[in-house]
Amino acid sequence: MSTRIECHTPADLPQAARRVLAAIGGRRAVALVGAMGAGKTTLVSQICRELGAVDEASSPTFSIVNEYEVPGSLPVYHFDFYRLESPQEALDMGVEDYFDSGALCLMEWPDRIGDLLPDDCATVEIEELPDGSRVFTVS
Repeated sequence: MSTRIECHTPADLPQAARRVLAAIGGRRAVALVGAMGAGKTTLVSQICRELGAVDEASSPTFSIVNEYEVPGSLPVYHFDFYRLESPQEALDMGVEDYFDSGALCLMEWPDRIGDLLPDDCATVEIEELPDGSRVFTVS
């Protein structure tokens, strides 16, 4: 079963992020799928705000993973696997330890790590419509 969430304007983003969080439920690994510029990092930023993160989320393109502190909770890990050449690079950086931590792991370009995604991973597909609005489909 999947959940479709429409986001027509930037003002709709906080509610959309809350609905995405509700749709992923207790799953701790979330694969964010969408074209370059679709809004993956923007969604991560709003999810972090909704969770009360201390830090502003930004793209971890060069660092591969950013950690955002959430007072009274485990951190949020934000991955950008775009620059990885192989799943082995993710293993070398200890990706499985992040997944096993119990923290929320939000992953851009998850296809780059192949079969390393946890079995209970949620997927959020982000589609940009011609009018600039976004549709988030959570499965």
